[in-house]
Amino acid sequence: MENINNCLLAGICGGCKHTAVSYAEQLKIKNDYVKELLDKAVESECEYEGIIESPLIFAYRNKMEYSFGDERKDGPLTLGLHKKRSYYDVTDCDCCLLVHDDFNRIVKATKEYFSELGVTYKDKRSHKGYLRHLLIRRAVNTGDILVDLVTTGESPRKVEKHSDINDDSKILECYDREEVTKVWCDRIRELPLEGNIRGILNTVNDSMADAIKNDRTDILYGEDFIYEEILGLKFKITPFSFFQTNSKGAEVLYKKAREYVLWDDKGGHGEGLSGKTVYDLYSGTGTIAQVLSPSAKEVIGVEIVEEAVEAAGQNAKLNGLENCRFIAGDVLKTLDSIQEKPDLIVLDPPRDGINPKALKKITDYGVERIVYISCKAQSLARDLGPLQYSGYRLIKACAVDQFPWTDNVETIALLSKHQTVNA
Repeated sequence: MENINNCLLAGICGGCKHTAVSYAEQLKIKNDYVKELLDKAVESECEYEGIIESPLIFAYRNKMEYSFGDERKDGPLTLGLHKKRSYYDVTDCDCCLLVHDDFNRIVKATKEYFSELGVTYKDKRSHKGYLRHLLIRRAVNTGDILVDLVTTGESPRKVEKHSDINDDSKILECYDREEVTKVWCDRIRELPLEGNIRGILNTVNDSMADAIKNDRTDILYGEDFIYEEILGLKFKITPFSFFQTNSKGAEVLYKKAREYVLWDDKGGHGEGLSGKTVYDLYSGTGTIAQVLSPSAKEVIGVEIVEEAVEAAGQNAKLNGLENCRFIAGDVLKTLDSIQEKPDLIVLDPPRDGINPKALKKITDYGVERIVYISCKAQSLARDLGPLQYSGYRLIKACAVDQFPWTDNVETIALLSKHQTVNA
């Protein structure tokens, strides 16, 4: 299939952007975009290695967050993705080509069940209602599946049309929430899935924001995590853990990052990381740190999300890695408290890039090499300014397509303090 123009949601849902062009054309668009940004930002000659394609271009996503809603005011219940440029309208999405069909089966069964009950979703204006989101994680390499129904804390109530949820006199029936979730859980377990359901959960979220937040999570069946395997390492992933959305693509990304980390100016890997301390800043669940740890003396990860730090520590134990240490805290403040000085730094910041004050502290270490992994090339291009001002030169860079059919692309940059590309 050259494009996904035949997707039933092409041009409707707000997910895919490049539905009308071939994958080869997408790669060219993304490659040209990254190269142009780097050409403008880089002060000296560097080697741009082009874009690396995703090993999978369909069924590659390992996580989806679906919303409950309706496609028109007081229309039938829908479960899927927001329509393009719409805050309120949600279109059904049980046929997505970017996920394994197990996702689609679970979405369809969930929507059918709650439609039968006549239960409505949380109203964005009155904040009444029961259903909020459906979160599904399916590990690409292990087939483990985790399903999480996100609801409010109130009891599910039956109505004739959605707006009736705001008028108590129009409530047709009030259900027992434990019974409702039990029957839903049983239906999901009975589905003919290729993967293995490791856990089914119900997360309660009464926050005002239209985002998945965890006030409380009840385990309805199994466990509250799945396992994924990346480059021979095993990772425990909870419902709200950060993990690369494209498992196969992550393997490509981390292999290239490791190659850049081990680079030397003679074109080889020199002594590698033997005896060296590596900082993995904005480390998430510690995936990169653990990929690098077998070659290093020590890897120290810093991450602001405490749950991610806890998961990183558990995963390091799971993989028998004793030279990884993870610290919960903001990079800007935490760097002042770490006694060990780095020999090399890996950066994998959020989309907005690095706080200028934190970047100043990072460059003040004067390490020979910095590897910068960016999910937003514009942020990387901006941060290259102060990095070059501090004496670093961009040696190599490449793009990695982690998100086929979307605008997003990862970029990896290798910077050296003492060498130029022609050294």
